[in-house]
Amino acid sequence: MKAQDREILRLAVPAFFALVSEPLMLLADSAIVGHLGTPQLAALGVAGTILQTLVGVCVFLAYGTTSAVARRIGAGDHRGALAQGIDGLWLALLLGVVLAVAGLLLAPTAIAAFDPSPDVADHAVTYLRISCLGIPSMLLLLAATGVLRGLQDTKTPMVVAISANLANIGLNLLLVYGLDLDIAGSALGTTIAQTAAGVALVVVVVRGARRDGAKLSPDRPGIVASAQASVPLVVRTLTLRVAIVLATFVATDLGTTSVAAHQVAFTLWSFLALALDAIAIAAQALTGRALGAGDVEGTRAITRRMMWWGLVSGFVGGLVLWGLKGIYVPWFTEDPEVRHALAAVLLVAAIWQPVNGVVFVLDGVLIGAGDGPYLAVAGVIALVLYVPLALSVLWFDGGVVALWWAFGGFMLLRLITLLTRERRDAWLVTGAVR
Repeated sequence: MKAQDREILRLAVPAFFALVSEPLMLLADSAIVGHLGTPQLAALGVAGTILQTLVGVCVFLAYGTTSAVARRIGAGDHRGALAQGIDGLWLALLLGVVLAVAGLLLAPTAIAAFDPSPDVADHAVTYLRISCLGIPSMLLLLAATGVLRGLQDTKTPMVVAISANLANIGLNLLLVYGLDLDIAGSALGTTIAQTAAGVALVVVVVRGARRDGAKLSPDRPGIVASAQASVPLVVRTLTLRVAIVLATFVATDLGTTSVAAHQVAFTLWSFLALALDAIAIAAQALTGRALGAGDVEGTRAITRRMMWWGLVSGFVGGLVLWGLKGIYVPWFTEDPEVRHALAAVLLVAAIWQPVNGVVFVLDGVLIGAGDGPYLAVAGVIALVLYVPLALSVLWFDGGVVALWWAFGGFMLLRLITLLTRERRDAWLVTGAVR
């Protein structure tokens, strides 16, 4: 095995298990809350969607920090790397407090926007308000994870993520059933588990900063610089989420069978995306380090190798998605119409997987290079072209299969914009700071 492959695997494998832990935590919460009753489960779905959106948009705290820290590591400035990481932690804390207060105050309004029944609304507001108390810790967890990835350490976040999952299950069972706290117990248990995970990773980062003599107090210019660098990544993330929401909107308009097939297919698509995202995380860390060291040729070489990994991983993922459908589809539905529609959708989803693999990798490469402004522009271009493509499914009375061809078109548009950038040299900016 090549040295490049070993390094990619060293970073990607632990990153994958850390990424998988998040949906598993949500799955555990759903299983525990589901036994309380349908209103509670529906409430979890509504409140969880809002919470995931708030935290998901802030993923730049991990991505941007990984890039900045990795660059300084590559340049040999370990102390500066930790100082950069501390700035990211302060930004996460400040943003987390703002979002937590906003969530506490606006929870009833946000829940009402989904127009749930009164009993579902009451449970959802309770869950969301308690969960909002943990938002600062969730964002600190993201930022600290980004620091450690930049330091080329994905094992520590993996260990903490797995530990938090186990703690979450135990706390949920204790608080929901042992202390009879209903859905509030689930929110509290998950908040405690996530807070403990955030604190654990922050402690690791702070110890490293102290060891290297990095300043721990807030650095206003550094925090402002981190915030400014994060804006393009926010735009990039929002374009992805809008594209996904639009696909769900179209599927819903196509009818119950179509939206059911779409939901199952997208759940499977999202799980495969975790494996591809793990390679992207390795790309962020390795690209930032190489450019920080001024190694343009090495950056090109590792980019080509990771693109190959993304292509092969996407191809294998597509084969698994299609080849094993007879085994896993019955787990999701017994409706013959949904199964028929789902089989056709899964074939399309499988065909697009190699494209997805390269897109995820190039996304990670350019994030690692600190090329956020281009990613923001590219995301907007792909979204603008995708909107009429998706809506044409309704205009021309297409079905859910046509919708998935359209969504694949969105990924193809992203591939074209990313490959166009990768083929040029503008993103290959070397040095400790871009």
